[in-house]
Amino acid sequence: MDELTTSSFKTTGSKWLLPVSDFFGFPLDQVNFLACQVFALGAAFWFRFYLSPHFTSPVVRHAVATLFGLSFVIFCFGWYAVHISILVVVCYRILVTADIHNIHRYTMIMAISYLAVCQVSRVFIYNYGILSTDFSGPLMIITQKTTMLSFQVHDGMCKKRQDLTADQRLHAVDSKPSLIEYLSYNLNFLSILVGPCSHYKDYIDFIEGRHVQRRLSGSNTGQNGYDKVPEPSPMAAVTRKLLICGVCMVLFLTLTKAFPITYNVDSHFINEAPFLTRLAYAFFSIQAARPKFYFAWTVADAINNAAGYGCKGMDEAGQVSWDLISNISIWEIETATSFKKFIDNWNIQTGVWLKTVCYDRASCYPTALTFILSALWHGVYPGYYFTFITAIPITLAARAVRKNVRQYFLSSHPVKLVYDVVTWAATQLCICYTVMPFLLLAVGPTMQYYRSMYFHIHIISILTVIVLSQSHKPRGSSSSNGTKPGPYDPHPQAQPQLQPSNNNVKRK
Repeated sequence: MDELTTSSFKTTGSKWLLPVSDFFGFPLDQVNFLACQVFALGAAFWFRFYLSPHFTSPVVRHAVATLFGLSFVIFCFGWYAVHISILVVVCYRILVTADIHNIHRYTMIMAISYLAVCQVSRVFIYNYGILSTDFSGPLMIITQKTTMLSFQVHDGMCKKRQDLTADQRLHAVDSKPSLIEYLSYNLNFLSILVGPCSHYKDYIDFIEGRHVQRRLSGSNTGQNGYDKVPEPSPMAAVTRKLLICGVCMVLFLTLTKAFPITYNVDSHFINEAPFLTRLAYAFFSIQAARPKFYFAWTVADAINNAAGYGCKGMDEAGQVSWDLISNISIWEIETATSFKKFIDNWNIQTGVWLKTVCYDRASCYPTALTFILSALWHGVYPGYYFTFITAIPITLAARAVRKNVRQYFLSSHPVKLVYDVVTWAATQLCICYTVMPFLLLAVGPTMQYYRSMYFHIHIISILTVIVLSQSHKPRGSSSSNGTKPGPYDPHPQAQPQLQPSNNNVKRK
């Protein structure tokens, strides 16, 4: 009971659902979040059917989406919602008044600085006892949206088209948004709580009724585009994603509690268990920690789809894909045979943001700068920085192995299968080793874990880079080719594109 009381006290949002929290034994902040997402799912269907662009003006759709979004953050976070509103208003002020040549710089500095201040205050307020859901989550999404839009407005209004990459030309915004458009893009109820961040032009197409047509036919006609292309139903995609959410919820309630992350740094476990046992437990505990992320991102994707947003085009089987703004690809993650492939399918839209505002624009050290920006965006807990700094040599080592070793295992299917199994196991163990500090948060537990693991991944990665770099000089970075973000690999492999679409949409 004391634990419930403490959780309730720390919850800054509404206390209306406290009886539900007490009855099921779940923290109130999680109950509030889940209640808002369930309401958002119903509101999304209503938004699609009763506020369809067929007969509803964009202004009304913008206003309703914004009001619902504000209601959600107030319900979940109480007066802390003020922080979210402040950042949006200040960034819009910068967008409309600052020099067009510098709006992207000013917005980035403002957004990241304000987020950092709020993240620091969160550390002092909760003293590492962070809630599962707090105001910093929406603030992180707002930071992505405001900064990405400022770069895209700068591209569209300041740069010559020939100076932009193909991806930058596709998403460049050639006029500043109105206040209601800006508020709706940043605060809409579809993505306010957990994202995902999407491109401004895609969102405006959705509100104004051009989204499906442009994705299915590549047409650039007027507002009532749905009249020219039959509107596909997202129900199959929504149903499938909700079923995935159900499975993830069951796994979270069982596996996550059975394999606590903190046991990896239990003194008795470290001193008594053999190295291989500790390695195996690290693997299973990290696997067990994933379902909560799968659940949150998949339900957010289903909500957007239910509203009619997220149509990507036709897939290779001739079916309509609703994965345009998906944040996760569970199968690709669980079967990843490279560090890059895992990263490319985890928190996908954050990867798009990092690529848009950092990797594609960095004049030097793009990989390192991108990991640093990612760490700053995630927060100020030391564990985050251990994770992203550790990821740098692992990324370089994985790239070197693929470039220098992989070709020797492509001679036959059995040999290739052995290579895939080995690289899958290596990838999963590297991921466990890398993200452990992200979940442990503090310096002490992180160093205790790495010492218990003898820093073996650090040592192996650095030695791999040194040895293989002597035998093969890395080629210069190539330009973006529309695949999922180069932040983690300047030589991304080609990936299948959805057809038909004249927009050369990234698989991302």
